[in-house]
Formats: sequence, C-alpha cells, structure tokens
Amino acid sequence: MIHIANPTLGREEKDRVTEVIDSGMVAEGDVVHEFESDFASYCGADTGLATTNGTTALHAALVGLGIGDGDRVLTTPFSFIATANTPRLAGADVDFVDIDPETYNIDPEALESRLRAGEDVDAVIAVHLYGLPADVGRLRELADEYDFKLLEDAAQAHGAKYEGTRVGTFGDAACFSFYPTKNMTTGEGGMVLTDDEEVAERTRRFVDHGRTEGYEHASVGHNFRMTNIAAAIGLAQMERLPGFTEARRRNAARLTEELTDVPGVTPPAEPEGYEHVYHQYTVRVDDRDGLQEHLSDAGVGTGVYYPVPIHRQPAYDDVGGSYPEAEAAAEEVLSLPVHPALEDDDIDDIVAAMTRSVVP
Repeated sequence: MIHIANPTLGREEKDRVTEVIDSGMVAEGDVVHEFESDFASYCGADTGLATTNGTTALHAALVGLGIGDGDRVLTTPFSFIATANTPRLAGADVDFVDIDPETYNIDPEALESRLRAGEDVDAVIAVHLYGLPADVGRLRELADEYDFKLLEDAAQAHGAKYEGTRVGTFGDAACFSFYPTKNMTTGEGGMVLTDDEEVAERTRRFVDHGRTEGYEHASVGHNFRMTNIAAAIGLAQMERLPGFTEARRRNAARLTEELTDVPGVTPPAEPEGYEHVYHQYTVRVDDRDGLQEHLSDAGVGTGVYYPVPIHRQPAYDDVGGSYPEAEAAAEEVLSLPVHPALEDDDIDDIVAAMTRSVVP
C-alpha cells in the first residue's frame, strides 16, 4: 500500500530527544525557547509561542488577539472543525464565508460583499488549506479597511509563500500545527506567531495558566505548554523541512504533469505568486467514491479532507447557512499521496492507477 501519509523521523530526532532526556529537563525550557525563536525566524515573525497542538495554538492566539464574549468571527466552512471550534471556546460567535472553488480557501470577494453590507466582524480566520496560501494580500487590505483582526490558520502550510513571503506574517497572528502527518512534526504541537508585543504577552500568559512570574497569575489561563522533548523533535524537523518541501513540490509537479489531461480529474491549482507546499495533493473528480475504491484496490491510499462542511456538522446546526462552493468541494475532492517518502515508482503507480480508473 502507498500510504496517504508517512511521517519521516530518524536518527537526528532520536539524538536530540536523547539529549533532552539525559539533561533531565523534559518539560518546557530552553529547548522550547530555541524552537520558538528558530521557527519564528524561519517564517519572518518577531515572536513564536509554542503550544501543545494546533488547536490550542488557535485558541491561545484568539485570546491573545482579544477575541472573546460578544465578538463575532468569520471563517471558512471547508476546514478541519478546530478552525471553528476555537472561536467558540474563546467565547465568540462563529459564522462562515464560502470558498474560492479553485483554491478551496476563503473567498475575499464573498467576504467583502458581507462587509460592505455592514456585517459586524471582529476577526477573520483564513485557512491556508492543503498547503496553498489564502489570498492574504487582499484579506490584509480588508482587515485594515474594516478594522477586524486577521488570524492565519497555517496548520497545513509550513513554508508556503505568498508573493515571495512565507505565510505566518500577514495576519495579526498565525498558527501552525505539528501533528505527525503535517509537513513537519513534533509528535503533537503547535505554534503561534505574531509581531505584536501585546498579543504575544496575552498569548504567552494564556498558554501558561495566566502566569506573569513565579506564582503570580494576572488572568485565567490553561496549561498549553510544549515540552522540551517535543521541541527537540521540532528542531531536527526544521533542518529537514526545506528538503521535505522540495520533495513534496517535486512529487506534486509530476502528478500534475501526468494528470492534467486525464478526463474527469482536476489537479490542484497554484496561482501565480503563490507557492504551494502540498500538505495534501487534492484533486477534484466526478466520481469520488468510485475512484477512491478503485485506488484502494490498486494499493493507493487516499483521503477525503473534508467530507462534511463545518456548517453541516451537528455542532453547528444553530449556524446553518448555505455555502455552495464548500458543499460541492466536500463531495468532489480526493487527496492522493504526495509525501516526501514517495519513490519515483510510487508516483508511476499512482498515475497508472488513476489513469486506469477513468480511461477505458
């Protein structure tokens, strides 16, 4: 079976973890702070704040941005549910904006029409879905014009670029995930990036029990702290991230070249000025269920991200609404293996299986 994901961990990660264990300092400490600094520098941000996972990063960032009771957050309905859950956990109301059918990201034009109609918005969460940046240039302009906070959900977009700049620096804050299947991992982990010192301080306190120093706590918070063990894995993964990204992009380029003219298959877009990092290589197909079954029989693992838009989840019955582009995408997208562990023969097998499924 060619698996849809294959986390790459080896000697470098083992050596760094062993160093932490041997030091006896396994909880949060200098290794975490080094990882925070290195990851922020890589993305071009002033401050990095490590957390236990991508969901806690989103929650902490929203608190850091001052989003809470009575506030209203707009986001995409086509994402992992944490994107919508975290504003609610922070006390805010959530509503959705439809997606651009080409990029699968939040549609700035649809957002702008809502803003022009006078809709009250305190924050927008823009997801860089599958590793392709959202239109953060236009979203930044709208945030400045209509005075709302812009939060980047970059959980799948480590190193992705918009107009030559890595994502993570266009919003008032940005969040990343280091789940095992992401483009780099810490086992589990997350990161908040920001250039705003006040946002950084509020986020830092929330991640650490509202602590200011010692046993003084200025506000209510959680324990969302990353461990030195996780950060040690992250430091090793950061050294390999450029190679991982190159391999993902190379694999994606081969798939696109081979699949572009296959009937009933639409490869993922990479608009001019965008640099996709292909957390997922997601095609659009006419018969998703049939193709998925055929590929499974051929030994090719696949994934559907995401089969049910958030506004159709039972937890969001009270929001409802109709978002046709998100609903169509949920029925038609299928993600193929693109991870760095693939060999050339694996790509050949994926293409052959795809071609046999749609070409008599």
